[in-house]
Amino acid sequence: QVQLVESGGGLVQAGGSLRLSCAASGRTFSSYAMGWFRQAPGKEREFVAAISWRYGNTNYADFVKGRFTISRDNAKNTVYLQMNSLKPEDTAVYYCAADPTDSVRPARSRYEYNYWGQGTQVTVSS
Repeated sequence: QVQLVESGGGLVQAGGSLRLSCAASGRTFSSYAMGWFRQAPGKEREFVAAISWRYGNTNYADFVKGRFTISRDNAKNTVYLQMNSLKPEDTAVYYCAADPTDSVRPARSRYEYNYWGQGTQVTVSS
């Protein structure tokens, strides 16, 4: 059974930083892609960033390029999302997800991801 547990969310002022963590367990993730998505109230869940566990390649939504960085620690089976220069519009619940069909270019569509964490709230005040 795959389990994904997010942590690191919270309240931060605009311009501040947070680092989200996603601890993965239940199987070997060396052939998975891992993604971060977010969902604000009344909006669709949207892609934020993804990383290939095997290749280390990354993929970012345009609105986070240059501000967010996704990374992984193979030894800890953990994926991180470093978020800098946060804006009020970044306020959302952030979800970690796993895609068992890894590739050189990790997927952006949420329908490619089979496993999801419970989410962690990020609130950015102006």
